[in-house]
Amino acid sequence: MRAFITSAIGVTCSAALVLPNAAPAGAAPDTSAIAATEAADPAEVPGSTQSLPLSPLPDASERATGAPSGTAEANAVQGLPRRDVHPFSLVGVVWDDADVELHGVVEVRTRSVGSRHWSDWQDLETHNAEHAADPGSAERDSGTVRGSTAPLWVGNCDGVEVRVIPEAPDVDDRGTARVPLPEGLRLELVDPGEDPQQSPVAGNGEGDVEATGTEFVGLASGRGGRLATSLQASFQGAVPTSLQASGQDRVLPALSKAQTEAESEAAAGVAPGSKPYIGPRPTIVTRKGWGADEKLREKGFAYTKSVKAAFIHHSATGNKYTCSQAPSVLRGIYRYHVKSSGWRDIGYNFAVDKCGSIYEGRAGGVTKAVQGAHTLGFNTDSMGIAVLGTFSTSDPPAAAVNAIAKLTAWKLGLFGANPNSRTTLVSGGGNRFKKGTKVKLNVISGHRDGFATECPGTRLYKKLGSARTSSAHLQGR
Repeated sequence: MRAFITSAIGVTCSAALVLPNAAPAGAAPDTSAIAATEAADPAEVPGSTQSLPLSPLPDASERATGAPSGTAEANAVQGLPRRDVHPFSLVGVVWDDADVELHGVVEVRTRSVGSRHWSDWQDLETHNAEHAADPGSAERDSGTVRGSTAPLWVGNCDGVEVRVIPEAPDVDDRGTARVPLPEGLRLELVDPGEDPQQSPVAGNGEGDVEATGTEFVGLASGRGGRLATSLQASFQGAVPTSLQASGQDRVLPALSKAQTEAESEAAAGVAPGSKPYIGPRPTIVTRKGWGADEKLREKGFAYTKSVKAAFIHHSATGNKYTCSQAPSVLRGIYRYHVKSSGWRDIGYNFAVDKCGSIYEGRAGGVTKAVQGAHTLGFNTDSMGIAVLGTFSTSDPPAAAVNAIAKLTAWKLGLFGANPNSRTTLVSGGGNRFKKGTKVKLNVISGHRDGFATECPGTRLYKKLGSARTSSAHLQGR
């Protein structure tokens, strides 16, 4: 059986006109999408989620399995026929029990707003619990966590079709029977909402990302792009590449190098006068900068004792996004992780886009050891960094790999970790290592090093060696 399904990169739905929901020709208006849509006040709760139940598709099953219509085998495929829905930009499938694996193929096709054209079928990567809180943790045992596929970014769409085809095991003397699909399959359609409007710089209270005061605040709006950001830069005075490319690079006066280094070291408990190996603090777009709705997540924060390792991921959301759309992609993932998958917050501690911009992920403070939900079994004493995109067959941009090196050189340095060495973590349980197993890992590891998965994609995984070397060099090693 396949432990995962590689995510295909499909046609991105273009950002265009927003049309009212209309029923397909010859059909009654579909009210289920409207009823299931989470009500949202754009002024208070940006974005929304449509949750639609999947049901057996006998015709699709007959084509997929060759079984006669009406038989149990022919009812194996579940899905949703083509229909009009409210506009959305990110799609995924969830099910009731997070401990039940989905063995099969999940395919969707979409129609862009204002168009009659439907995309080709696109695969969703089946996560099968590999990105999740550790077993036994309060987050995992909350009763809200669901099984889920990776979400796929499709752009601005208002039409969707989905099918879930169960995997057929090897033939034996008793014949074949398809692996049952999980119960409670639902299609999740996420509207990430508008880009953030200009707002005042927040203070440095608990949970603020930039303890040094380097808050990044959104200035412009518009579905799926043109996020302009006013940046109080780090000591390098750098601006995220995606914002440089869009010309939105107005920068407030940068902090001095001495001030930034002193505050970073103080946050990590480094004694004054010592010479730790800490890389330069990179520019980080805060949650406020990418428009995170803080009312979605749980109020509290979860911390571990240290950050001994960084696990690198790809988001498996596809590569058909522009750098100016990255904040929208991140808001979509955040909403999908919390509202659809039932997590306390976005799972990753940080995200990196294809242009090399770095974003704060899970709330709690970028200088702190915030516990994420990114690598099942190894969320303690580690951090998760997701590169937005899918890198199974596509090379990650050099800017993204460089951003990984910069971020890890700084953050791992705060906790005395050498990016070019190895460390020992204790497994919290997973499909590769039993709970309690002491595992020797690279300080910068790929997700697949801790869990049997394709993540972070073969092409990105091959770049981790150069990221380790560059990160250590930035630390002065």
